[in-house]
Amino acid sequence: MDFSIKAFDTKNTIATAKAGVIAVAVFENKKLSQAAKALDGAGEITAALKSGDITGKTGTTLLLRGVKGASAERVLLVGLGSDEAVSEKSFAGGVAAALKVFATLGTSDAIIALPATEVKERDVNWAIRCVVQSAHESVFRTDGQKSKKDPAPAGVKKIALAVPSNAETKTALVQAIAIANGMDLTKELGNLSANVCTPTYLANTAKKLGKDYKFNVEVLDRKQLEALKMNSFLSVTNGSEQPPKFIILKHMGGKAKDAPVVLVGKGITFDTGGISLKAGPGMDEMKYDMGGAASVLGTFRAIGEMNLKLNVIGVIAACENMPSGRATKPGDIVTSMNGLTIEILNTDAEGRLVLCDALAYAERFNPAAVIDIATLTGACIVALGHHKSGLFTRDDEAHNKLADEIMAAGKNAGDTAWRLPIGEEYNEQLKSNFADLANIGTPGGASCTAAAFLENFTRKYTWAHLDIAGTAWKSGGAKGATGRPVPLLSNFLINRA
Repeated sequence: MDFSIKAFDTKNTIATAKAGVIAVAVFENKKLSQAAKALDGAGEITAALKSGDITGKTGTTLLLRGVKGASAERVLLVGLGSDEAVSEKSFAGGVAAALKVFATLGTSDAIIALPATEVKERDVNWAIRCVVQSAHESVFRTDGQKSKKDPAPAGVKKIALAVPSNAETKTALVQAIAIANGMDLTKELGNLSANVCTPTYLANTAKKLGKDYKFNVEVLDRKQLEALKMNSFLSVTNGSEQPPKFIILKHMGGKAKDAPVVLVGKGITFDTGGISLKAGPGMDEMKYDMGGAASVLGTFRAIGEMNLKLNVIGVIAACENMPSGRATKPGDIVTSMNGLTIEILNTDAEGRLVLCDALAYAERFNPAAVIDIATLTGACIVALGHHKSGLFTRDDEAHNKLADEIMAAGKNAGDTAWRLPIGEEYNEQLKSNFADLANIGTPGGASCTAAAFLENFTRKYTWAHLDIAGTAWKSGGAKGATGRPVPLLSNFLINRA
């Protein structure tokens, strides 16, 4: 899909624009948007509304051909509900409805002239991102591993957005395209079967990104991890034939002296639970347990495409969690990279075992901030459903500021998070008679005890944890990776830059 900006004024009016189709807004009280009025010279759009052919309710559409007031071949009327204040939901619904019609048309180009500057509590840059991400979602394919591909979608391939043309909107379009491309990569990686998307596959994807965007990429293997004393991470890999990979990406787009932001991704490419074996139903979805790693790679694609002026380092701990005669057993005790000993009471609480060593490794970068991203706990789905990612940080001035930044970035991106608590009371639940920590807590607050476990490995820098177990993928008929939280992370980094 190709995107551009097409500004209209009194000299270059929308009525004279040549396109296969122009989408304009109409409202429930039979009012027309400014763009619709400009095309209604002969009253055909007003007549369609008065006749009831379109109600103006959000998401309703009506395609008109040969409208006398328009040079375009077709005019698509799109309902946006009330005209008093176009809501974010109504605008997004209208965009989705227009794109659905575009896919059925025998034309390759379109203009979207919905009222992008009139969305309540949003600006035109948000509207640009909404259109681009919705368009990418509408054409995203999941048939990469099918022997017979689904028919290629017809219809519109080029979309011009009728918004003011200036440096700000041009930058917003570049950023929107980059973020959408990053989401696509994250979804592609998540949807791949686990026999293809192995730790080695993730490492090779990172290397390709490094080549494409001039990142410095380093991949550490088992011997190097043993030398680093990453025994917690390595304990998870013991039962697998697939070699572990520890991946470091560096985008040094800022000043040399600037401390980097570090993104740490959980990369369990398949999680059986290990000896603490999961139930069979739904286990196929554990290919998505590398959603944190995929979101780091997708975010790096976005910032590479934008050439973001910021120092960002990605750290990915990738392996499988499998049962075998070599697998770690419940009750085993391991020593992590920072010296803390861990009693592994449940081998299915493996994400924190790989992340704790990755978080200890992040110290060497003297980071400005560290954010880890992980499909960590089913309890986060119980708490927040599939709407918001769980956000955890310490409760002090620096961490509250970081939390506010992350929350604001998520709200701006439409990829929201909700802050949940951690503290000493949750660390109390992690006490062990035999080691410094247990890898699971006593019953209750499982997402909070998981975050509290990670907090023990982050005390030398400012840190936040995102639990994306409920937001990284969808189940059921709509099964597939969502690309979240690439929009949140990308907006956070753009704001930092």
